[in-house]
Amino acid sequence: MARSKSGRTRRKGLLNEPDQSPLTSVANLFDVAMVFSVALIVMLVMSYHLPQLLDPDADLTVVTNPGQPDMKIIIKEGKTIEVMNMTDRIAGGQGDVLGTAYKLPDGKVIYVPEDGDEEGADGGDFES
Repeated sequence: MARSKSGRTRRKGLLNEPDQSPLTSVANLFDVAMVFSVALIVMLVMSYHLPQLLDPDADLTVVTNPGQPDMKIIIKEGKTIEVMNMTDRIAGGQGDVLGTAYKLPDGKVIYVPEDGDEEGADGGDFES
């Protein structure tokens, strides 16, 4: 504080401040909003107990609404995320019928080749 000629103290800087642009406070508000939104995103990920979404090396598969018509499968491999929407269409294509597989009550799966051809098949059963 500086003393004037009359001996009173005068506050410097209160009235002599340079004019500031009103946009400087808007920029500060934008920064605060960005920090707040990032904090909300991190909190949302943590509330779903999925910190693997933030790890760039983690692989993750999430199935939403399993067995329902609007089922979705979300696959994250490294940094790529793929969302697959299931439809009621059955997968199809061209190919040959090789045989039939049966699951027994004890959990074993038995493969029966079509047309009795057992070439290339071991004819045995295998655990599922």
